[in-house]
Amino acid sequence: MPNRLAHETSPYLLQHADNPVDWWPWSAEAFEEARKANKPVLLSVGYSSCHWCHVMAHESFEDEATADFLNEHFVSVKVDREERPDVDAVYMEAVQAATGQGGWPMTVFLTPDAEPFYFGTYFPPAPRQGMPSFRQVLEGVRSAWTDRRDEVAEVAGKIVRDLAGREISYGDSQAPGEEQLAAALLGLTREYDAQRGGFGGAPKFPPSMVVEFLLRHHARTGAEGALQMARDTCERMARGGIHDQLGGGFARYSVDRDWIVPHFEKMLYDNALLCRVYAHLWRATGSDLARRVALDTADFMVRELRTDEGGFASALDADSDDGTGRHVEGAYYVWTPEQLREVLGEQDADLAAQYFGVTEEGTFEHGQSVLQLPQQDTVFDAEKIESIRRRLLEARAQRPAPGRDDKVVAAWNGLAIAALAETGAYFDRPDLVEAALGAADLLVRLHLDEQARLSRTSKDYQVGPNAGVLEDYADVAEGFLALTSVTGEGVWLDFAGFLLDHVLSRFTGDDGAMYDTASDAERLIRRPQDPTDNAVPSGWTAAAGALLSYAAQTGAEPHRAAAGKALGVVKALGPRVPRFVGWGLAVAEANLDGPREVAVVGPSLTDPVTKALHRTALLGTAPGAVVAVGAPDSEEFPLLADRVLVGGEPTAYVCRHFTCDAPTTDVDALRVALGG
Repeated sequence: MPNRLAHETSPYLLQHADNPVDWWPWSAEAFEEARKANKPVLLSVGYSSCHWCHVMAHESFEDEATADFLNEHFVSVKVDREERPDVDAVYMEAVQAATGQGGWPMTVFLTPDAEPFYFGTYFPPAPRQGMPSFRQVLEGVRSAWTDRRDEVAEVAGKIVRDLAGREISYGDSQAPGEEQLAAALLGLTREYDAQRGGFGGAPKFPPSMVVEFLLRHHARTGAEGALQMARDTCERMARGGIHDQLGGGFARYSVDRDWIVPHFEKMLYDNALLCRVYAHLWRATGSDLARRVALDTADFMVRELRTDEGGFASALDADSDDGTGRHVEGAYYVWTPEQLREVLGEQDADLAAQYFGVTEEGTFEHGQSVLQLPQQDTVFDAEKIESIRRRLLEARAQRPAPGRDDKVVAAWNGLAIAALAETGAYFDRPDLVEAALGAADLLVRLHLDEQARLSRTSKDYQVGPNAGVLEDYADVAEGFLALTSVTGEGVWLDFAGFLLDHVLSRFTGDDGAMYDTASDAERLIRRPQDPTDNAVPSGWTAAAGALLSYAAQTGAEPHRAAAGKALGVVKALGPRVPRFVGWGLAVAEANLDGPREVAVVGPSLTDPVTKALHRTALLGTAPGAVVAVGAPDSEEFPLLADRVLVGGEPTAYVCRHFTCDAPTTDVDALRVALGG
C-alpha cells in the first residue's frame, strides 16, 4: 500500500511511495507527530539519479523487517535535495562539521525540534569495511533516545549553537581587484593537472565555472597561461569518457584523474554550464572541437531533457537495465569488442575499437569500455567515423534507457536558457534560441506568481510546493538577461528586474551578504548561506553576476552597488580557494572590465548590417559585456536612449565606467572594441 509520498510531485519521493517505510515528506506535521509519539526523526536526503541512494533504498527501505523497526521507533522523513536545497544545505553543513565529509544519501537523526544529533551517509544492510549496519545504527539511536535523552539533547543543542556561530563574516564589501584575481590565477596554476587537464585528483569534476574565469581573465589581461589551462582542460574532457561520444552531453564526474570512467548520471546543470563554456571557448579561439562539443551538448539537452511542456528535466539516471533485468551503472553507455562486431561487422568494429579506445580488457567493469577519443597519430576517414557513430547510436537507442527525473528546476532551467540562447546565436541555430524561449515562457507562466515570486520546481504542468531559493532567482535572471542580449526583446529585461528586486529585498542582508533563503521563508535551525560554487554557481555569486549585468543594461545604481558588496566574499575567498569560487571570480572579471555596455541601433532587427553589428557584439570576448539592440531611441532598452543612426547607417555604441567610445558603423571596429 503506498505511503504518504504517493501524493508528492518529486520523482525522487515518488520512487519511495511504495516502500514499506511509513515515510513523511518534510512538513510541520511530521515533526508534530514525532513530538506527540515521543520519537526521534530519521531524515533521509537524496535525489533521483543518485546511485547509492537507490542502493540503500533497495537494501534497507524496501526491506520489511527494517521498515517495521523504523515505523515502530522513528518518524521517517524523506527529502529530495533538489526540491529543498535549503534543508539539504543546513543538515549537510552539520554532517560535514561532525564527520569531515558528506554526500548522498544523507542520513541524519533529529529531535522533534529538528535539531540533529547523529549523522551519516550510506549505511549498508550488514557491517562492512568498518561501517556499522543500518540496523545497528537504528538500534543505537533508539537506545540513546530511550536511555540517554539528556545526552542526546545536550549534543543536539551544541550542534545547533555551533551552526548558529558559523555566520559568514567576509571582511569587507569591496569587490576584488587586480591583485586578488592574479592571486586566484596563481592558486589555480598550483592545483592544475598539466598532464590531464582539470584541477586536483580523483574524482574529477568538470570545472566549468573556473574555465569561465580563465577565459574572461585571458580576455581582459591577455594571460596566455589562463587560456592554455582552459583550452587543454576542455579538450581533455571532450576526449574523455565523461563526454558521451555518441549522444553528446557530459556525465556528472570522472572517477579517475584521466576523465575516462564517469559516474554516468547526466545532470541538466552540468550540461548547461559546459555547453555555455565550450561556446565561449569557441568564441575566444575558433576551435572546431569547442564548436562541436557546444552544439552536441545543446542538442543533447533539447533531444533528451526537454519536457512536453517546454522546460528541461533535471537529470538522467546513472543506472539502467543491462538487458537481464538488473539495474547496473553505465549499462546504457558501455561497449565490448563483441558488441561492436554485432553492430558494425568485423572490419568497422576494429576501426571503432581503435578510434574509441575499446579494448578486450575493458576500461570499465567486466571487460566493458567507456567510449573515449584517445590521442593517437592515425588519421581517420571522417565519413567512415560518422557512419560508425550513427550506427552505434541507433543500436544504443534499442537498449533500455536510463530513467529521467522530469521535474523542472527553475535555477537549472535558467542556466539552460542562457546556454541555449548564446549557443543558438553564435552558431546560427535559431531552433536552440526557440528552445530557450520555450523554457523561459514556461517559467514565466508556471513558476512566477503575480508578485514575481518563484516556485522552485514543477512537473507535468503542476507547480511544486517549495518556494524558490536565491539560486533560482539569480540563475533565472541570468537566463533572462542572456535572452535580452540575444533576442532584443525587452520583456526579458523586465522579468529579470522583477526577480532581482526580490534578491535585493528578501535575500540580501544589511551588510550586503546574501542568504540562500528569503527573509520570509520557512525557518530552519539556521538560515543557510553559502558563497562557494560547487556543482553550480552559488546563489550568492550568481546573484552578484545577474545584478551586475542588469545594472549594465539599465544603469540601476542599487543593483550595481549590491553586486559590488556581494563580491566582497570573492575578494576574501578567491586567493585562498579559487577552485571553489569560479563563478564569483568570473563575475569579478566582468566587474573589473566594466562590464561593457553595447547598444546597436538599426532600422529593424532583420536589416543585414544591424544583424552583423549585433552578431559582432555578441561574439565580443570582453568579460560580461551586455548587448541591447533595437530601433533608435527605442524605449524598450535604457541603453538605446539618445542613440541615433550615424549617417543614416546602423550604428554601435560601446560604453563602460561612465565613458563611451565614438559610435561606429564598422563591424571590424566594433570587433576590436570588444576584444573579438
